[in-house]
Amino acid sequence: MPAAEPLRLLYPEMAAGGFSRVDGMMIFYGRVGALLAERGPDTVVVDFGAGRGAFLEDPVQARRDARLLRGRARRVIGIDIDDAVLANPSLDEAHAVKVGDMLPIGDGTVDLVVSNYAFEHIADPMWASSEIDRILRPGGWLCAITPNRWGYIGIGARAIPNRLHVRMLHHLQPLKAAEDTFPTTYRLNTPFAFRRWFPPTRYEHAVWTADTEPAYVGRSLFAARVSKALFSLTPPPARSLLFAFLRKRP
Repeated sequence: MPAAEPLRLLYPEMAAGGFSRVDGMMIFYGRVGALLAERGPDTVVVDFGAGRGAFLEDPVQARRDARLLRGRARRVIGIDIDDAVLANPSLDEAHAVKVGDMLPIGDGTVDLVVSNYAFEHIADPMWASSEIDRILRPGGWLCAITPNRWGYIGIGARAIPNRLHVRMLHHLQPLKAAEDTFPTTYRLNTPFAFRRWFPPTRYEHAVWTADTEPAYVGRSLFAARVSKALFSLTPPPARSLLFAFLRKRP
């Protein structure tokens, strides 16, 4: 979560509700919410990489409400390789799994797979994509937000050894807890990678890049201003975030 002080000066509309007009979480979960409303109360959702539910600590009520899927679907199932998922209070059901294992979910039983900043941690795209494909019913959606491999977040993260990520993020994202920082791989973080592992013959693709709020500026207003200015000059392939909404073909 970006530090609020410099962002409030750059985005004065944050005074109205606590979020900016380019808030990535509000953009992403607004579309997820539309799919939930469209599919109705019997929807089954998998939160892929659900973690401990750190978003419940977000001081912005509107963003917490947008991200809380429980109560808006028949069942929300959390999947993660971290045991912390077992204590996530935002889920109806939680499973800690190992990479390579079959997910404890039946074939074709899930309507939406939602993944929030988890795809950059996937070490085995073949396993992840095949298991998502197996559990997702025809007509179901994969919804993911993740850093773009070729954006400044992706390039910066790959340039810094994983063992130093916690120390660096303490300065660049001071509000992010150390327990919410995990090793990154960036193997499923480009439009090409999505087409490779979720082929267009099997999935309808809506994948795009975007720059939202400056995310790694610490508490520096100068760094936030420079980042915002550079965003206006960034070509689409180099924008920081990747939004992916993939519909499994009937």
